[in-house]
Amino acid sequence: MPFDPTSLVQSWPKPSAPRPIVTFGAGSIVGDAHFPAYKKAGFPVAGLYDPDQAKAEKLAAAWGVKAFRSIEEAASVEGVIFDLATPPVRHAEVLEALPSGAVALIQKPMGGDLADATRILETCRCRELKAAVNFQLRFAPMMLALKDAIAKGWLGEVVDFDAWLALATPWQLWEFLLKAPRVEIAMHSIHYLDLIRQLLGDPKGVHARTLGHPSHAIAQTRTSAILDYGERVRCALSINHDHKFGRKYQACEFRICGTEGAAYLKLGVNLDYPRGEPDILEIYPKGGSDWINVPLEGGWFPDAFVGRMANVQRFAAGEDAELVSSVEDAWNTMALVEAAYQSSAAPATPLAKKPEG
Repeated sequence: MPFDPTSLVQSWPKPSAPRPIVTFGAGSIVGDAHFPAYKKAGFPVAGLYDPDQAKAEKLAAAWGVKAFRSIEEAASVEGVIFDLATPPVRHAEVLEALPSGAVALIQKPMGGDLADATRILETCRCRELKAAVNFQLRFAPMMLALKDAIAKGWLGEVVDFDAWLALATPWQLWEFLLKAPRVEIAMHSIHYLDLIRQLLGDPKGVHARTLGHPSHAIAQTRTSAILDYGERVRCALSINHDHKFGRKYQACEFRICGTEGAAYLKLGVNLDYPRGEPDILEIYPKGGSDWINVPLEGGWFPDAFVGRMANVQRFAAGEDAELVSSVEDAWNTMALVEAAYQSSAAPATPLAKKPEG
């Protein structure tokens, strides 16, 4: 049977009766992605809370929702999904305020480091929270289609994964990151590490180096990493957020090669963020003779946020058996992030010295 690009799954089923959403946080990600996604999907928003009351009221007015006056007031709303669009250092505080048994979606990363992630995991277990982490890249139409193509055998066995980014990221949009000790891997490449885990499983280890740039004080904006999957699979990431020399040679792309086919993806939102460019998925299928474009039904922003929330909603209603990127699974992504930072901090193997003579 010839490869049919229109047969690939690109969206997550919607819940039959979506619950209202209470959002914690009023940062740019809420206005740029969360609320546009929920409006597009028809998910009702009950309101939002942010300690910056003026910012909360401005965003709430723009979207016609309520601005709560405190964490306690927001957490007291019954029958809702709690949507934590908070900085990682605030996750635990909000989770501890939620009622036992609540359903929550937690913004990535799952805390500032692995110790925070462990505290969050233990809090969710203790309070019996049905909680997932917002690794929404898994739900982008191009990634759902890629996963489906791999599952259907169109690439054969995946043996190569390359992530290549050379772009200019506007870090100033996220004020809390400007003084954060961990930025690039913890806040950006974590999406790619999580996606790689979904496609390839957990690696044996990681070799990484992450660093800043002489032109600014942000902790890290450039990363090179190799994930160790043994003798059959090669996986490498080359990430540079300081390529500020015009669009011509900028890139944000994945190349995935299998034993019988391959895939190319462009992640358009990161190019000229948040306006972005269209995503691209092309597949060279098993038995094919050329690259085939997969017509995409949406983009990472905001469509992946629709799918991410749809899974949470459906799991809460008993319509989905699996909570994708649950805190139990997301902890493993945080463990990979932690290993990458530990690798970066370790001394490199020195070169041998030439004998004198």
